Amino acid sequence: MANETDNLTNWHKSGQTFMHHGYDIFYQDSDPLNSHPTDKPTMLLIHGFPTASWDWHKIWPALCERYRVITLDMMGFGFSSKPVRYEYSIAEQASLFEALLAYLNITLCHVVAHDYGDTVAQEMLARQRERSGSSVLRFNSVTLLNGGLFPETHRAKRIQKLLNSPLGKIIGLCMSKKSIARSMCDVFGERTQPSEQDLEDFWQLINARGGRQVFHKLIRYMNERITHRERWVDALKHSPCPIQIINGSADAISGEHMVQRYEEIITRQHIVKLPNIGHYPQLEAPIDVSNPIISFINNIETPLA
Repeated sequence: MANETDNLTNWHKSGQTFMHHGYDIFYQDSDPLNSHPTDKPTMLLIHGFPTASWDWHKIWPALCERYRVITLDMMGFGFSSKPVRYEYSIAEQASLFEALLAYLNITLCHVVAHDYGDTVAQEMLARQRERSGSSVLRFNSVTLLNGGLFPETHRAKRIQKLLNSPLGKIIGLCMSKKSIARSMCDVFGERTQPSEQDLEDFWQLINARGGRQVFHKLIRYMNERITHRERWVDALKHSPCPIQIINGSADAISGEHMVQRYEEIITRQHIVKLPNIGHYPQLEAPIDVSNPIISFINNIETPLA
């Protein structure tokens, strides 16, 4: 599988699509035939804003050795549909992941999420709490990478604030390859900057299928985090499964300061801090991310599936 997904073009070609409410959604499944149903637990990867599931490609091979790994491009991202007349929300994205798992007949999985994806995972955890014993879908564990778990600690960049303003639509359409590259470099660690190929891939994913037309709608998740703060923080406080935090400490958006808040109101357990790493630890330090994920899951006593 790794050889088939070693660049963005191959990643796209090797993926699949399924229909969700009339829209085609791109996804990847490392074992589409489910040929290892007993010895390989399932893992779901949830990407962040503004890119796509390709964000996971550097840790994909290591995870696929041990798990059946599934991911998708959320609505409005990457190679999935990006309808202009659509009300994007965290709840809708959570329902999208639930639909994919149901489509693949998966009811139990580990989750690894990043950034915007952390909030989607929080919503899915909240739903599992509400459904309690009647829930069809359950998580064995959740690992969260650099995300705005608490709106009071999320330090949005200027471009994010502009996209979330009344001028957001115009700002999104005016963004160029150069401006996006500059914004992406700004959130990486000083010593772990993205390569020219990384920046080209980011641009392709963001710009595909007219993506800049919906940028201002996707960014509204920042408002949702404020509106639904108690629900999503409670999902962390009362999670039905173990949670691990892996955090690039040098991230100005959701780095060390976010972890400090997590330690204050959630727990000091299961936290991995990566000094000098920025907002994209899975791309900046893939081994330092994949190893703790695997170790965390190995130490969980809950039966895996």
